[in-house]
Amino acid sequence: MNRIVVGVAGGSASGKSTVVRELARLLGPGRTATLSHDAYYYDLSHMPFDRRVEVNVDHPDSLETSLLVEHIATLGAGRTVDMPDYDYVSQTRGIAGIVVTPAPVLIVEGMLTLFEERLRVLMDLRVFIDTTPEQRLARRIARDTVERGRDREKVEQQHLDRVQPMHDMFVEPSRAHADVLLTEGGRNMEAIGALADRVLELLGG
Repeated sequence: MNRIVVGVAGGSASGKSTVVRELARLLGPGRTATLSHDAYYYDLSHMPFDRRVEVNVDHPDSLETSLLVEHIATLGAGRTVDMPDYDYVSQTRGIAGIVVTPAPVLIVEGMLTLFEERLRVLMDLRVFIDTTPEQRLARRIARDTVERGRDREKVEQQHLDRVQPMHDMFVEPSRAHADVLLTEGGRNMEAIGALADRVLELLGG
């Protein structure tokens, strides 16, 4: 089976998950598998909760990228993997992982997927979601207050103190490695459609 790896990167709340879902829909049932880099955050259950929230999860060192690399290779060899089941509220991993089965297109998505060279070299196509800081902050507030039960003021302060500085240091420079720059995230249906066509070309139709 012809298999390809597509990397999708971009800032926090840039719309990566929406793009990935729409891309998978356009490619059709059974054609895609997805690994989220965010699922590979280290388990912080050994720490008191008040210390967990101080960990800089926007830094590359907070992610077990070596395990993600291993899982990409395993799926490429046609075997299933157990992707970590990460809980963003408690910042811990579940006991059981999430079973991911091989597919012709493996999508690897996350803020830092193009920053990490050991991930980039495994990709056949690299995509960067290009959105403004204002868009990302608005989406982050909406997501974190509703889905993760966080306080709006704390979300805004964290964005200023940590998220945006880490974005400028690690995420933004990685756009230079992209084959495709996709503006407006999940709202740009025309660009996502063109991306799906490009993936199909790589697959050979």
